Amino acid sequence: MSNKNKADFIPMIIVNTLFLPISVILGALYRSKKKDFSNFFGLNVNLDKGEEQVELINELNCNDLLIRIPLSDIKNINAYKEFVQSFEGKNITLNILQDRQNIEDTALLEKNIRLIFSTFKGICTQYQIGNAINQNKWGFFSVKEYLKFYTTVQSVRNDKFPNYTLIGPSVNGFEFQYTVRALFNYFKIKFDKVSALLYVDKQGHPENPQFITFDINKQINTLYGLSTLAIKSNNDIIISEVNWHIKDQKNANEYAVSEDEQAMYLVRYYLLAMGSKKIQTVFWFQLISSTFGLTYFKKGKLERRKAFYALKTMINFLTNCTVEKYSNAERLHVLTCTDTKKKKIDIIWIEEEGSVELKEFNTVFDIYGKQLTKDIKITNSPIYAFHK
Repeated sequence: MSNKNKADFIPMIIVNTLFLPISVILGALYRSKKKDFSNFFGLNVNLDKGEEQVELINELNCNDLLIRIPLSDIKNINAYKEFVQSFEGKNITLNILQDRQNIEDTALLEKNIRLIFSTFKGICTQYQIGNAINQNKWGFFSVKEYLKFYTTVQSVRNDKFPNYTLIGPSVNGFEFQYTVRALFNYFKIKFDKVSALLYVDKQGHPENPQFITFDINKQINTLYGLSTLAIKSNNDIIISEVNWHIKDQKNANEYAVSEDEQAMYLVRYYLLAMGSKKIQTVFWFQLISSTFGLTYFKKGKLERRKAFYALKTMINFLTNCTVEKYSNAERLHVLTCTDTKKKKIDIIWIEEEGSVELKEFNTVFDIYGKQLTKDIKITNSPIYAFHK
């Protein structure tokens, strides 16, 4: 199948040669005017993970959820509807997962998309179309195949569901050559929002660069540059998946970390994305998983990991905040925000092990919401320092 789709590498090479370098430059120059961070903190939840997720989401006070609907499981569409409806008052994004049958049969795809859109009318208006389109194991063997797939979905949307938001192309990892090919094309389509599965776990902590210089900030800048430059997309960006695996767990990858590190890296990733002002929502993948979830089952009992409490604290302090400034120098990072009570907060951390004494402070909390009162240090675990 890959051999059959080799011809798509020609337009990929052409558009990348033309648009990727300029997007890298413009992405660093463009400044976002984003001020609303009410939908910034998101989570992936799955039908097969059980009803416990409803209570956990309410405990976290997380309002934005991403839920997968595989086209291969369309016969159970009503079960997905009931699952979505169990999260009352939440903002739901549905991720429609591709399969080869629907990729190859346009009429079947059109029928199934119409069924999904009709089933969730009045419930959901935001849909991510496809997932990890650059990985063959997910079903697409070229970006051209994906663009044809998206065209069919968009035609159904335009016909009967004009108020629906369509999101794509959901490229997995730092492989922007596929994003460039998807955004700069000759198809009559438009991405209402741009999505990416922007994992950086291979580099350890989230500030580490890939390919010598491309840290998470530069990756976000490049994605923003691409989506701003492309006439086939808006520059509203969501990160639909990110996580760090936990050591000594089944199926954990070679980059797995400790629970303490997972909690720290989760917080720092969200803070870096928020500091860019260029990301609308970051969805952690996912709520329940023994390998990388915020919670997991141990001997039949649901256990909350440290990252669960770290995310809960961050949501509590920073939802609806205004980002005033982000800066970093010599591996010291400071994100300054104003919360809904007009209180200024400095969230401070250093990248690697070590510590710096915090001499001037008013009220300070660690990443789990515990107040610190003496001998306060700036370390690789962020602290929330509230101004007077």
